[in-house]
Amino acid sequence: MTSKLDETGILSPNYDQNGLIAAIAQDAVSGNVLMLAWMNEEALRKTRDTGQAHYWSRSRGELWRKGATSGNVQHVREIRIDCDQDAVLLFVDQQGGACHTGRASCFYRIVGAGADQKLRFVKAESSNLNKILAKFYDYLKRS
Repeated sequence: MTSKLDETGILSPNYDQNGLIAAIAQDAVSGNVLMLAWMNEEALRKTRDTGQAHYWSRSRGELWRKGATSGNVQHVREIRIDCDQDAVLLFVDQQGGACHTGRASCFYRIVGAGADQKLRFVKAESSNLNKILAKFYDYLKRS
């Protein structure tokens, strides 16, 4: 069933009871999901205004710009919002690792099936050469 909100052309984020909306950061070149964080109204506005990802830290209770202390900045190419406007997807150019552990992605562990509670680690990513070549190719397409 399609609601009016599904087809609206007006941005109207559906924040939760804490004033937050889920924000997924995805690498604009590789398509890899980098992280899940939370945005409040101010974080979304600052992200749109500056072109750099801003989030709301639930643990610290404060606004933060991704990379402010680590240097691992997310330059936002595009922001999408889902059908019922309760989640955003950021296509970013990531400088350095997206995860606070220093890894490229926060999603570096694989959950086994069934009752197995042991996690497997994703193999180390290949060199950045493929990512660099993809960005160069993307640049050439736009030129």
